[in-house]
Amino acid sequence: MALVPKLELRQGQQLVMTPQLQQAIRLLQLSNVELCSFVEAEVERNPLLEREEVGPEPGPETARKNLPDQEPGVRWGPSDAPSAGTNTAREEGEPIGTPPTNGADHDAAGWGSLRPRRDNAFGGEEANLEDYLAAGLSLADYLTEQLHVVLTDPAERLIGAHLIHALDEAGYLRLDLDDLADKLGAPTGLITKVLDVLQGFDPPGVFARDLAECLALQLKDQNRYDPQIAKLLDNLALLGGHNLAALKRAIGVDAEELADMIAEIKRLNPKPGLQFGTVQIQPVLPDVMVRPARDGSWVVELNNDTLPRVLVNRTYYTTVSKCAHSERDRGYLLECLQSANWLVKSLDQRARTILRVAEEIVRQQDGFLTYGIEHLKPLNLKTVADAISMHESTVSRVTSNKYMSTSRGVFELKYFFTSAIASADGEEAHSSEAVRHRIRQLIEAETASAVLSDDKIVEQLKRDGIDIARRTVAKYREALRIPSSVQRRREKQMAARLGAG
Repeated sequence: MALVPKLELRQGQQLVMTPQLQQAIRLLQLSNVELCSFVEAEVERNPLLEREEVGPEPGPETARKNLPDQEPGVRWGPSDAPSAGTNTAREEGEPIGTPPTNGADHDAAGWGSLRPRRDNAFGGEEANLEDYLAAGLSLADYLTEQLHVVLTDPAERLIGAHLIHALDEAGYLRLDLDDLADKLGAPTGLITKVLDVLQGFDPPGVFARDLAECLALQLKDQNRYDPQIAKLLDNLALLGGHNLAALKRAIGVDAEELADMIAEIKRLNPKPGLQFGTVQIQPVLPDVMVRPARDGSWVVELNNDTLPRVLVNRTYYTTVSKCAHSERDRGYLLECLQSANWLVKSLDQRARTILRVAEEIVRQQDGFLTYGIEHLKPLNLKTVADAISMHESTVSRVTSNKYMSTSRGVFELKYFFTSAIASADGEEAHSSEAVRHRIRQLIEAETASAVLSDDKIVEQLKRDGIDIARRTVAKYREALRIPSSVQRRREKQMAARLGAG
């Protein structure tokens, strides 16, 4: 059969992801911090983009005067933003693409334990550790100061510096001494000698290789380290498992003596380095604010403080375009203008989409906001997507790294999406998060004489109308980091003995 060339005309549909559409999708899933960084980079790159100088905003009541309420039960904040189809380019100085606006005892002798004295140069009073913290002194800096006072030999100082910088934030030494000896070309004995000196530094317990050594260093500092407490530290696994009978046999003491020793151990600090607090925690900034209205509904607003606002300077574009004589220059200016307009439109659409999703979440989880976690409903992405005529993937992007501030706290939007647990009486299903909360309540209410097994918890939940399997209860309990009933019984019995002692 011969091949014959011919022309055919076919009609079809194809979805093409333009760069602008890709940018809009990417902006939708960014957190507020990531979004601000992205916009800053765009402002630096595009000469037609400017950051809006945000002045004092009108009060919430003034800004809301001319806005009709949305459907009963949920309200929006006011919106003075242009719609997605309007022309977003304005004159210089006028904000465009603005998202929907809302209304708004240590040794006094000083050197006895190889620690420098804490006398200051003025009154001889002890320095307060909080003074070090306020000045931002880290654990490594604090230990280095002691190192320069106690050790004078250059080689020992060098070894000490390596050991200090090998500490983790809790003050533990996570370094093999033989590896350090090979790295520095120093005998292991010298490194061990320096480590012995460093273990006498303040705070007590630093430079320990494990928990037992950390506690032993603190007990030695208090002159409370004896053969019996040493045996207890050698059997910390038994203490962790609350196996008091085996622990008494291993140490050779009676119940009263054991209770005193355990109480003394509990007064020690298992992580001495953490008191310096060198890790800075980034606070969560909510993207959406939810507050109750006077009529019992909820007002849902965007947090404008987290939203970047930009302007397109059309006056500058007009001025510069008059001086652009080459086709290349005019093309560049037009590309910048189109990119700026699209960014503004994308920011506006992102804000509106987040608000629509948050509004529907509030409508679905009204019971949680009003009565608490026990009334958290099962919810999935499809339910929200269908209610607001969006695709599930869009809702998924919106709920990633976004937070909502409510009267019950700040929650990630994904928190409100939980699986369903069947109801024992055939009524409405229960949220898995609410079931976990109920399990925690039951366990917190138990006594030493009536510790609930997983089977007992299942029975209690069925009486509450929750149909759940025992393995699911065990899975939820482990996710909540709650030990088994056997271990909880041992803990409560030990606590009762310590209290009686």
